[in-house]
Amino acid sequence: MPELFGTDGLRGRAGQFPLNRDSVSRLGRALARLLQQQHLPVRIVTGRDTRESGIWLEQALVSGFTEEGGEAVSAGIITTPAISYLARTLEFGAGVVISASHNPYYDNGIKIFSRSGIKIPEDWEEQLEKELLNNSGKQRLSREIRPEVDESLKDKYLEFLTGTVSIRAGRSLKLVVDCAHGASSELAPLLFSRLGFQVTAINNQPDGKNINLNCGSLHPEKMAETVRALGADLGVAFDGDADRAIWSDEQGRILNGDHTLFVQALYLKGKNSLKKNTVVATIMSNMGLEKALEKNGLKMVRTKVGDKYVLDEMLRGGFNLGGEQSGHTIFLDHSVSGDGILTCLKMLEVMLEKRQPLSELVSDFREFPQILVNVPVREKVPLSEIPGYEEEVARAKARLGQDGRLEIRYSGTEMVARVMVEGPDERTIAEIARNIASVIQKHCGQG
Repeated sequence: MPELFGTDGLRGRAGQFPLNRDSVSRLGRALARLLQQQHLPVRIVTGRDTRESGIWLEQALVSGFTEEGGEAVSAGIITTPAISYLARTLEFGAGVVISASHNPYYDNGIKIFSRSGIKIPEDWEEQLEKELLNNSGKQRLSREIRPEVDESLKDKYLEFLTGTVSIRAGRSLKLVVDCAHGASSELAPLLFSRLGFQVTAINNQPDGKNINLNCGSLHPEKMAETVRALGADLGVAFDGDADRAIWSDEQGRILNGDHTLFVQALYLKGKNSLKKNTVVATIMSNMGLEKALEKNGLKMVRTKVGDKYVLDEMLRGGFNLGGEQSGHTIFLDHSVSGDGILTCLKMLEVMLEKRQPLSELVSDFREFPQILVNVPVREKVPLSEIPGYEEEVARAKARLGQDGRLEIRYSGTEMVARVMVEGPDERTIAEIARNIASVIQKHCGQG
């Protein structure tokens, strides 16, 4: 198993290993050699979000890649799913995104997509990681290369998005778009305006440091307030690289990825287009979603947390709709990547065709009370080795019985333990979550 590559590629503090100039240039060299070995085009498409570090990280990676004889084309500031799309539809050996998604600006990351548009396999990651950790040999670049930006790549992506839905101009809705000062800041307002919607864009003025800052999918409150103030029909909040989407209905109620799956599952079922009448979700999805789908004759399959695991299960089982409560949604008939802008188009399509507001479309979905506590940790000690942990979990399960769920895990992208408790009584689940979080905090918490 690779150690540096997590569930969403490399991620960490920009400027520190493995995201410093020398390491990233070594990664570029290693990627070029890997593509050569795999008899693939030694040609990549790169893109980045709006973090200030993205400029020099992209330059370092491209410089290393071209020193090994490769060719790189940049799409500039663009979303993660756009790079996935471009990698699988054009003549590239791989696609590389410089982004840390929903993390603060001082973090960054590198995601590598194969030419099929999905994240590279673990054996590729292990090979790249081995070379990344090898400090012998050439360390300094002979020269740094600024990648050439091909602006037409953005147009190709927007054309693809437009072709995924049957939205006719003139049937406009008022739409509030929170771009998180990230990669969607230019693309999303442009696309929705072209399609005839009355668009109010917020948090679309990136300065290199304000990405995800009190905005976007992690902080959708301002978006919901704007919906209420303007009397808008829908609000959508993206994260920094726009692969997830969180909603506000016309009443200002914040809704998540579980609501997306519910709406889309029923819509696809009505068109006999939901393969095997099954939705793929993760262990974090609400029990209420599972019950609501069952009521409508649909099944739900759960995976580990991470859109890569959702995709793996969709490909394995032959399913075409899946996603995460956090806002990643995969429409496998169109894309192999979670795509916030595509997801928004799909929700607007349902609203227009059904002539119903989002509040009505989700009215039969009742969420169980759920609480999520994040515990910052200094190290990811195996949970079973934490003194008192298993005893506290056993007590929690006894209290919840058959009417609740408990999921505790370490984040795949942050130094955080996540404690999720679900059940019919809010006071009980809050107490259970606090007790388990306290045990973890006492043993391996920060500070």
